[in-house]
Amino acid sequence: MYPRLFTIPAFDLIGRHLGPISLPTYGVLLAIAFLAGLWVVGREAKRSNLDVIRVTDLAIYSLIGGLVGARLLLVIVDWQFYSKNWSELWGLVQSGGVFYGGLIGGILVGAWYIRRHQMAVWPLADVLAPGVVLGQAIGRLGCLAAGCCFGKPTTVAWAVTFRDMYAAQRLGTPVDIPVHPTQIYESIATILIFAFLMWLARRKRFHGQVAMIYVMLYSVARYLIEYFRGDSARGFVLEGRLSTSQLISIVLFAAAAATLPYLARKQRVDAASAPAAPPAEAAS
Repeated sequence: MYPRLFTIPAFDLIGRHLGPISLPTYGVLLAIAFLAGLWVVGREAKRSNLDVIRVTDLAIYSLIGGLVGARLLLVIVDWQFYSKNWSELWGLVQSGGVFYGGLIGGILVGAWYIRRHQMAVWPLADVLAPGVVLGQAIGRLGCLAAGCCFGKPTTVAWAVTFRDMYAAQRLGTPVDIPVHPTQIYESIATILIFAFLMWLARRKRFHGQVAMIYVMLYSVARYLIEYFRGDSARGFVLEGRLSTSQLISIVLFAAAAATLPYLARKQRVDAASAPAAPPAEAAS
């Protein structure tokens, strides 16, 4: 755990000390995650013969929507705390927020951009999915460095122990208590999903298959990892039986599972009803 890469003193123009300025590790890793994901998206867009510049713009807009959505959902699920501690909203800068809020925010902004520029939805979704999940894999390491999204206390041999008081004060990170490294669990799960999606992208049978498989696989991984999470900011539903993210996982898994056969059937029908190409003229 290393929430700050370095801290330097800050001064105004007349030399008065303004306090320390820190570079958060989470922010650096988030930037790396975005650049890595953007590189994959550009590579996949080119391979799929899509407009790379337009797709890159879409990814940037969706990222902004995702960052806002992740923080917004965190405030919603932990409203009782933030409504009484408005000053703690600054801590959201160093928190990853709730990923599903980011996913929903990114989808909404992306849908607006796609509609505005009349782009094909499902080919784009297949291109974006591997980049998103790679960004998740790197971004969760930022959560580990920051001390957010921590796990429950445990005695397993691979437990991690946080010792930074700065993170404890900002994010409520438990100090000197071995906990499940849930950030690493999710990073490993998402890098495995990324590898599978890259394999599937070259073998898919219809547009949207890669995106829907991503949603299903991540929903399962997130649902299971939630059982090891220890942070209270996740929110709970159904009298505490499920976390907010587990409920969203169930809904998204069901929606993706229903969408897959629909897309496969629709594209088979479209292909069958498409006019046949005119026969080539015989060579004279």
